[in-house]
Amino acid sequence: MGEDRFWNKLADSYARQPIADEAAYQTKLEVTRGYLQPDMELLEFGCGTGGTAILHAPYVRHIRAIDFSESMLAIARAKAAVAGVENITFERADITSFDAPDGSFDVILGMSILHLLADKDAVIAKVFRMLKPGGLFVSSTTCLGDTMGAFKLIAPVGKALGLLPQLDVMTTADLVRSLTSAGFSMEHQWQPGKGKAVFIVARAG
Repeated sequence: MGEDRFWNKLADSYARQPIADEAAYQTKLEVTRGYLQPDMELLEFGCGTGGTAILHAPYVRHIRAIDFSESMLAIARAKAAVAGVENITFERADITSFDAPDGSFDVILGMSILHLLADKDAVIAKVFRMLKPGGLFVSSTTCLGDTMGAFKLIAPVGKALGLLPQLDVMTTADLVRSLTSAGFSMEHQWQPGKGKAVFIVARAG
């Protein structure tokens, strides 16, 4: 099963699913907003059903939000319309093939997505290039390697059977190393608890 088919199939149930840790989510929103300014251009890749983009939209000039699942995007567009948000452009695109000129964005968001990529290092390098000098990459990443290293063996089987998406079973150290190797400096790092997603704000240059 292709990745787009996997997520298209899950779109409706994903949209109805409550946020697992609402307090942590609100903290991440608050920290991110502390960096946002009204004249900023923001990209979110792997935007899903658009909830985070919609909440950040009032704080920036424009958000370009991409996802490879058209079913997810349809829900996102409907939610934005209901909320009266007009400064988000939702596009069907895969970050691995998506391209934009160097220095296009002030901030790029990759929330709950880096661990779902086949080659996170290539994507992180692309993010660095697309950011303006001093721009920010905000991410929240599940680092299964910290607590469930055996998943390295299970993940490929689950993917082959169509039961799991692509999974990169990385550790937090792996993630930080990937970011710093690409040229990022760590601005903010927080994990709400053992086994929880690692939230990072990294600065380009």
